[in-house]
Amino acid sequence: MPQCLCFPIERYKAKNMEQLIELQNKTPVWNEDTQSYVLNFHGRVTQASVKNFQIVHEDDVDYIVMQFGRVAEDVFTMDYRYPMCALQAFGIALSSFDSKLACE
Repeated sequence: MPQCLCFPIERYKAKNMEQLIELQNKTPVWNEDTQSYVLNFHGRVTQASVKNFQIVHEDDVDYIVMQFGRVAEDVFTMDYRYPMCALQAFGIALSSFDSKLACE
């Protein structure tokens, strides 16, 4: 039976990356002063949290496609840009709450 490659996940599983962009979490760097791993949010995120993250293009880790982070106890900020749309970014942001509720 031929495999349907009309859905992006099926094309990804088949290693057909044509018209697909692979994104990844940006790896934090060790900061000697704070003795912790950090990401540079350029002032947009003001509180440390396990929920803070940046998503980058695999070929250019300086091109931040999306970033999400804590700015107050129950307040977060989310920034996104091309090739992500608002719905995709919002879905990713919502999913970050589900997997990390017990971590803080």
